[in-house]
Formats: sequence, structure tokens, C-alpha cells
Amino acid sequence: MCHRCDYTEILKSTGLDPTKNRVRVLEIIGENNSPLSAEDIFNTIARSHRINRVTVYRVLKLLSEHMLIEPFNNGRSFHYGMAPSKNHPPHPHFFCKSCGKIECLNPESVMVDTLNFEKVFPGKIDKLEIRVEGICKNCMKLS
Repeated sequence: MCHRCDYTEILKSTGLDPTKNRVRVLEIIGENNSPLSAEDIFNTIARSHRINRVTVYRVLKLLSEHMLIEPFNNGRSFHYGMAPSKNHPPHPHFFCKSCGKIECLNPESVMVDTLNFEKVFPGKIDKLEIRVEGICKNCMKLS
């Protein structure tokens, strides 16, 4: 959870108007410990405010285009987490092959020496995503 982010200022810094819906979507993503589906985001907002599903999808697309959030594909749907920033360092993710849940892992849990990788890779690296796959503890309890 991020209590250091000023979501209105984050939107303004990228030239976006901080509308109520944009701020709400960004807050919900930023205050969560794991990436969320569009449905999760819609349901969270709908508990306290009126919002249209299409509006949620449009806001997610806009925030992704401005690189404020990152979409993660679990093979069934997209989940959204905060893009790396000073308050949200890059980190690996765990993907449960059984239920499809995506969880954030501690940035230090998997270390990759990107400097050595960049020396041997014959191109420009814009993003490095590490995804660990397996079965989460909740699904293991069910089996």
C-alpha cells in the first residue's frame, strides 16, 4: 500500500486532468498490494460511487498509455499495478496457474543483474519483467 503518493499530482505531472474517476482508479491500484483486474477496480469503486464499467476501461487505457500503471496478463484477463516510480520500485510477480491471481513479490526476492544482461544483449532494453509461476498457498489448501 502506498501512503506516499499524491495521485492528483501524479496525474497532473503527466499532463492529465485529475478527474474524480481517474484519481479513484489510480488510488485503488496504488493502495493495493497486488495487481487488480478491471472488474475488481470497478467493484471497489461501485461500492461507494456511481461509475460505468466502460469508464473504468477507458481510464485504465489512458493511465496505461501515460505509463502510470502497468497491465499484467494472467492468460485470462489483464490486471493492473502501478508502474515503477520513486514510490513503487520495479519488482517481480508471482502468477498462480490454478486461480490466475497475480501477487507482487519483494523487489529483493529475485535479483537480476541488468548491467551484465545489457552488455550481452544486442539491443535496447526498455522493461524487464520477472514472473514466477506456480500454485498459490490458497489453491494448495484446496488440493
